[in-house]
Amino acid sequence: MTANEILISGAGIAGPALAYWLRKGGFAVTVVERAPEPRPGGQAVDLRGAGRTVIERMGLLDRARAESLDQRGFALVDGSGRVAARMSADSFGGEGIVSEIEILRGDLARLLYEATLPDTRYLFDDTVTAIDQDADGVTVTFEKAARRRFGLVVGADGPHSKVRALAFGPERDFVRPLGLYTTWFTAFDALDLDGWFLMHNAPGGLVASARPGRLPGEIKAGFSFRSPPLAHDRRDIDAQKELVARRFAHVGWEAPRLLRAMRTAPDFFFDSMDQVRLDSWSRGRVALLGDAGYCATPLTGLGTSLALVGAYVLAGELAAAGGDHRIAFRRYDEVMRPYVSQAQQLPPGGAASYAPPGRVGIRLRDLYMRQVTRWPLRRLLAAQFAKAGNIALPEYAPPGPCGSAPFGSTPSHGAATA
Repeated sequence: MTANEILISGAGIAGPALAYWLRKGGFAVTVVERAPEPRPGGQAVDLRGAGRTVIERMGLLDRARAESLDQRGFALVDGSGRVAARMSADSFGGEGIVSEIEILRGDLARLLYEATLPDTRYLFDDTVTAIDQDADGVTVTFEKAARRRFGLVVGADGPHSKVRALAFGPERDFVRPLGLYTTWFTAFDALDLDGWFLMHNAPGGLVASARPGRLPGEIKAGFSFRSPPLAHDRRDIDAQKELVARRFAHVGWEAPRLLRAMRTAPDFFFDSMDQVRLDSWSRGRVALLGDAGYCATPLTGLGTSLALVGAYVLAGELAAAGGDHRIAFRRYDEVMRPYVSQAQQLPPGGAASYAPPGRVGIRLRDLYMRQVTRWPLRRLLAAQFAKAGNIALPEYAPPGPCGSAPFGSTPSHGAATA
């Protein structure tokens, strides 16, 4: 083990993004991932604000645009499918509910993964089971691979982070539930969306939605509902599907068709909507990144930007500090904390706006949505959207532990095919 060897747990978006920038800073990187391979599919994520800038600096923006979804915008519909309110994709300078660039999570993760090859070592189908750190490094025990020593460990393994549990404490100390549960899955049906992301609300805090996928005939569907904490087995997919089916059994619009598609969906995902809040994102030689440290929930639309920006800043500060994690972790917090605080602010009304409990609340929310694209609210909200997604990104020119070249000032167009 040398001081510049870093282990990243999680090969979603935050992990490979960090690996890319760490390699630019001269570090040796290993990524461990529970899944047997990069996870495909998933729902659409936004590339907006500073997150889009990071992708541009990686030289991946053109490829991301090429694989982005063709969506006209977002619309609320009633039980008969009539549009109650809509917001086009170009609203608020492309920073509205549907942003200018929306890409499937799996497609973005694949682009980032490919950009780290062949210089990054990946351990798929494995996970961290123990972390023992001392003054000189971290001894990591894996479920399958042999025990190894690293200089630093970074948890980029989502809101239910195993690294966070091992190094910081139990999930209940850091996870703040919003009283919402959600599921996403892929449906293959003849539902005519006409390029729109459609969402239907029903009394009881129920939300059914469908948006175009990237492939012809592919629909990205979802169900969300308000609920106090549920005691459910996160590994029992059939039980989760049955729970959702019971909740939406009497909902109109296209819910019955989407429920039928859910039964055989190849990529069903179910979880609570939570925010993750910590006073510090590091403990000794262990740090947290993305949803593991500061999950904002899908309601803000900024989770991907937080992951990308956090990866860029963490790697840049480590390289600028010559690998001194004490300096780098402190600077990482100083740079990211205001951005995270802003990004974690929920939209007006929060969960009640997204999933109103009753018919009156649904009508009032629809009325508000019809007004937001009109003057003067449009101008006010455009400024708020732009502020939430942006941060003045540093341009790092570090010495780096291995004499690396500066990064961050200009895109590295060769990275995508390295």
